[in-house]
Amino acid sequence: MADFTVGDDDFRIDGKPVRLLSGALHYFRVHEGQWDHRLAMLRAMGLNCVETYVPWNLHEPRPGRFRDVGALGRFLDAAHRAGLWAVVRPGPYICAEWENGGLPAWVTGRFGRRVRTRDAGYLDAVRAWFAELLPQVVERQADRGGPVIMVQAENEYGSYGTDAAYLRQLAGLLVESGVGVPLFTSDGPEDHMLTGGSVPGLLATANFGSGAREAFGVLRRHQASGPLMCMEFWCGWFEHWGAPPVVRDPAQAAGALAEILECGASVNIYMAHGGTNFAGWAGANRSGPLQDGGLLPTVTSYDYDAPVDEYGRATEKFRLFREVLAGYADGPLPALPPEPVGPAAPVRVELTEWAPLPAVLEALGDEESAECGVPPTFEELGVDRGLVRYRVAVPGPRRPYTLDVSGLRDRAVVYVDGVRRGVLSEESAALEEPVAGPAEVELWVESLGRVNYGPRLGEPKGITGGVLHERQYLHGVRARALRLDAFDEPGAVAGVPFVPVDGSGGTGLYRGVFEVAAGADHAGLELPGWTRGFVWVNGFCLGRYWSAGPQDTLYVPGPVLRDGVNEVWVLETEGAGAPFVELGPGLPVRSG
Repeated sequence: MADFTVGDDDFRIDGKPVRLLSGALHYFRVHEGQWDHRLAMLRAMGLNCVETYVPWNLHEPRPGRFRDVGALGRFLDAAHRAGLWAVVRPGPYICAEWENGGLPAWVTGRFGRRVRTRDAGYLDAVRAWFAELLPQVVERQADRGGPVIMVQAENEYGSYGTDAAYLRQLAGLLVESGVGVPLFTSDGPEDHMLTGGSVPGLLATANFGSGAREAFGVLRRHQASGPLMCMEFWCGWFEHWGAPPVVRDPAQAAGALAEILECGASVNIYMAHGGTNFAGWAGANRSGPLQDGGLLPTVTSYDYDAPVDEYGRATEKFRLFREVLAGYADGPLPALPPEPVGPAAPVRVELTEWAPLPAVLEALGDEESAECGVPPTFEELGVDRGLVRYRVAVPGPRRPYTLDVSGLRDRAVVYVDGVRRGVLSEESAALEEPVAGPAEVELWVESLGRVNYGPRLGEPKGITGGVLHERQYLHGVRARALRLDAFDEPGAVAGVPFVPVDGSGGTGLYRGVFEVAAGADHAGLELPGWTRGFVWVNGFCLGRYWSAGPQDTLYVPGPVLRDGVNEVWVLETEGAGAPFVELGPGLPVRSG
């Protein structure tokens, strides 16, 4: 057991000063079979602590229906075995470039703009969630012999609001739930953010990527004493679909890390190892300085240009960080664990079976709704990730008019009388060619990820306005959902009516098998000729692919692969499917 406290100038363990050298590693972005290796990489880099968020929506997809909450506890146990302290950031909001900032869609759908405020109903939902989650943390606190030394109250609240009463009540909920280790907040080093996000009596920390001396100067204006800590040292950045790749010079990042430590501060490297947004859990941002412009969906990879790359390998940034951190270590740093290896040879996977998207919806979809006056949103249908097919009639006879969708979020493939007529987006929501009546219209709408940061947090998905013909709303809409998690049900795909691929297939579910030998720690999956959709290997959802780039290879965790026969499913949601995918060693290690 250990006594971890926050002193006037430093952190203390059993009364002795300690500097926290932490690294962010999210258990939910790394396959459990690879936790031990990635934690060993953090130790070898010179870190003594690991930090993780907790995504509420992953663990409570429906009200009161919890899913593998024990994963957090198992991860904390793995950190303890690795000789690392742990910082836990349970939210309830986490940002993290994660779907809806970690808030369940049913929560934001129910409470809307009342989330992240003192609203009693919202806080009751948080209280019920914390009652399920926090025992995983409490029983692993340092004073009980575990690794947990600090817990965060909310996350970057000063970037969102000023409800001090909410923050005080949330901190009280943590204490009432048994959290006895120090609580803290983290915000950008700006006056309005620290004013909005700090809680009297709780340690305030700062998040930034450079300029440590200036940032800590701002922090000191708000908190005259207490240890300095950069809770998120942004050593890289995340990427959006359709945007250029993002990299940060390793030497420049190492210099920024050194400056933090020269200030006498503690640090949490964000990210030490980023991992992957498996299963369509990637979030989205909005463009513009106020985060209220066009949608910017985040890619599947969360490599983050981190020192330990998505494949678990040391980069040049790792080597430079290790040199910096070695100067603050109590002794020699541990040796690096063996470098992960890919498959011995690339494999071309032929996809020999296919089922059109309507047949997949029939086999795996929800029941279709009754006719509605307006299109129900994803939230009203209880859908977090996946597709919704909307059907509506254009009355007639009438001349051709423009057909468009108000409030489309985020992308729709449109069919008129069974013929594909175009792909609409939020920015371009009208068909190029007019539509005459009578006609039957289908719109297959897909969410590209809910906003995770800024004032548009919690906005609904699907058709949030209506379908218009000329200026006239079309009513009598029917909706049917194809949830992404429907594919997780044991034996679900066995009910899909596959037929042999004949080269004429379009959107739908494709299936193929391949063989590999045991021993690969990972692989990279490429999808040449495919447009957009999701991929599963042996029932494990790797996440979204999209020809928009910049990502063209999906990470396959080694524990997912089987020695011998393996199965691939590809759900193509927009274009025509190709007859194969390619499994190879993955991307090369970055040199810079």
